[in-house]
Order: sequence, then structure tokens, then C-alpha cells
Amino acid sequence: MAFNIFRKKTDEEPLPLPARVTTDREELFCYGFDASSMQGTPSAVVKPVNTDEVAQVVAFADRKQTPLVPRGAGTGMTGGAVPLKDAIVLSLEGMNRILEIDEKNMIAVVEPGVINGRLQEELEAKGLFYPPDPASMNFCTLGGNVAENAGGPRAIKYGVTRDYVLGLEVVLPDGRALMTGGKTFKNVVGYDLTKLIVGSEGTLCVVTKIILKILPLPGETATLLCTFSKINDAALTVSGITSSRITPRVLEFMDKESVSAVENYGHYGLPADAEALLLIEVDGSRASVAEEADRIAFICASNNGNVSVAGDIYARKRLWEARRAISPALYRIRPTKINEDIVVPRGRVPEMLQALTDISEKHKVKIVNFGHAGDGNIHVNVMTDKNDKDEYERAKNSVKDIFEAALRLEGAISGEHGVGLTKKQYIGMELSDTGIGLMKDIKKAFDPKGIMNPGKMFP
Repeated sequence: MAFNIFRKKTDEEPLPLPARVTTDREELFCYGFDASSMQGTPSAVVKPVNTDEVAQVVAFADRKQTPLVPRGAGTGMTGGAVPLKDAIVLSLEGMNRILEIDEKNMIAVVEPGVINGRLQEELEAKGLFYPPDPASMNFCTLGGNVAENAGGPRAIKYGVTRDYVLGLEVVLPDGRALMTGGKTFKNVVGYDLTKLIVGSEGTLCVVTKIILKILPLPGETATLLCTFSKINDAALTVSGITSSRITPRVLEFMDKESVSAVENYGHYGLPADAEALLLIEVDGSRASVAEEADRIAFICASNNGNVSVAGDIYARKRLWEARRAISPALYRIRPTKINEDIVVPRGRVPEMLQALTDISEKHKVKIVNFGHAGDGNIHVNVMTDKNDKDEYERAKNSVKDIFEAALRLEGAISGEHGVGLTKKQYIGMELSDTGIGLMKDIKKAFDPKGIMNPGKMFP
């Protein structure tokens, strides 16, 4: 087993960077899971602080053919950072420097361990803006965002992580360093390895430096809360806004169960009797924000919605605290959560919500829905109790129906959480054998010994 390489025998090569290695049982436990329900036990955890140290560890793993799992903050939802097969966990938390903010060329250069929210704060202080904002932005790392191609509420207008990564420094599975892309906004020389690596879930290489495109901070922002007594009215409002040629920067949806859970969790002042609500933001110049906010309010009212506007930054912050509290609040409903993040074309959101209602009734399980309705990305939470074997089995059986419904409506089984461990058994529902085979060939070209985050993505 891989663990044998750490035993003190004179005829074995020791793991490099001994001062940065731990095999303490308690710490190994802490690095054995992420935000999914999956868990493993690494054989060791190594915490490098620069690219050279990463290269040393990766080259060692290559020589020993030992599995290696790159890890950020462990906020992923699909088990991508869970170590299998006695893997070494390569924790990049110590590589947490913002190396450069270039206001002239509108780029930022960061190490993978930088927290997303920290970069946003640094940029906003300079009147700049990095749009991708996952719900875990105050905890998740930019390296993890790159690995999963993370999105967030602002993706409807500004796109996802991939749209902002201009270049990467990476360490390949044999220990060689490679630079892809660069600081230019245009580059069509050769294959686009940068975009290939973004979203590869740590299965191809280890990211050690990230070059990001940044934007000017929008001048004005307006935040609207729209509540509905019928969930279908909320769904029709989403379609109405997106078809009206308005592109809000945020168009978030919460159903009755998620609203109620949040209120019970934190008392944020949301109307707990609402069947659904939309949290909507527009940004830009003062004139355009005022015009778009008025048009959105009219569309909401036309669909029987009650509209209010956050009067100041504190009211706006309170609404976002409520939105970001949904995930932990759901555990007040049932102790076990099966979290999926299907996505459908925006115009088919009403059909998807109806399908989820039908699936809930069919399997007799509670399904709570919220998420980024503006880009069709719905977070579907099947609430259950794994200690209730019958209910838990029904909950697990509902997942395939959820994915089938999303695909039937021309969608996908994941919008931003990735595949990891939890969805790999379903990947063939969406991708053809030819496509999966080509992806496996790419994986083999990068990682011929199969040491990089093995067991993820593909069954």
C-alpha cells in the first residue's frame, strides 16, 4: 500500500519536505473530506509554499506511482478533494499570496490558496472587480475555483471562472512546470491548454499560479426582492426577465422550503409565508440601473409579485447573508442532504421546477430548490435521513430521475459543482462513449501513470 512509503526504512526514499509533512491521525482526518458526504483517509498531507516544493512532491509521487490529490479549502460539493487509495493530499493553502494587481493591464496574478473573497475585497478597494462569486466565496480558494470552474450568482451576466483565467502556471504529473496562456487577452497559438485545465478537477496537473482578467467595479447596484404566492409565477417571471433583453447581474430563486429554513435558521426578515422569492440585482451606470430596476419591478408585478428594493448597503448585505445561509439552514429540515446542481436552458426553468415537484411526489421525499435561476442553474436538495434506510433509498433513487428530467429539457447534470465522486456514475447519461473515451485519452496524455486525483470524474 502507498502508506508503506512513509515508514522509516533505510532502503526507501523519504517523502520530500519533511517539515511540511504530517501523518498525525487527527490532521489526516481533517483532510479526508470535503463539503460532500464522502470521506477517505490520506496517507500523508504535504503543505508546500512555492512551485518548486510542489514540483518536488509531484515528482516523488510520480517515481513511487503514489496517488496525489491537490486540495484547496475543501468546500467542493462532489468529493473532488476526497483522497482515495491512500493518496497523498497536496494542500495548497500555504500558497496564498496575491502576487500582482496590474491596474494598467487589468489583470491579477495570484497563488492557488488565495481565498476568493479576499481577492474581491482587495480589488474593490481599488475600484476593481472580479465577478465569479461562489456561495462559499469567503472560504473557497481560487485554485479550487479553477479546478471546478466555479460559478456563482453573478454568472448570468459575467460568466464563470473559465471566462477570467488568462493563464496558468502548473506542475505536470512528472514534476515538470508548464506555463499556459499569459497576460494578453488574445492568444490563439496552439491548443488552448488553459481552458482545458480549468474544470479538470485536479485530474491533469497541479495549478500553482493563476493569471486573472479583472474589470472596473460597476458604478451603481440595485437589489430587488420579489415574493410570490405561487411558485409558477416566480418561474414565469424568470422567463419574462430573461426574454425582455435585460441582463441582471443576479437572478436568484428560493422556494418556500428554503425560505422557511433560512428564517428558522437566522431570522433575516424574509416573508416566511411566500411560496417563492427572487433576489435580483442590476448594475451599471445610475441611469441604466434605475431604468432596468423599474422594468424588472414591472415584470414581477405583472406576474403577481410583491417587489421591494433594498434601501441601503446594510439591507442589501442582510439579503445576501440570507441567501448564503441556505445550505447550512437546510439541515434544520432533515439531517442528510443530497445536493445536486442541474442546469437547463433559462426558458425551461418552469418545466424543470414542475418536474422536480413530480419527482418529489413520486419518491415521497422532500426536495428543496434554490439557485441561479437566471442562468438555469438550480440547486436541487433532496432532504432525507441516512439512518432511515427506506427513506434514504427513495432519496437516492430520485437522483437519476432528476438528471433524466434535466437532460430531457436540454440541460446538464451539473452547472458548477463538477463530477468528482458523487456524479461519476451518471456521467454516461450526458456524455457519449466517444466523448468519454477522448477525455480519458487526454487524461492519459497528461498523466500516463494515473496518479493525479485518481478515481474522479470517470466510472
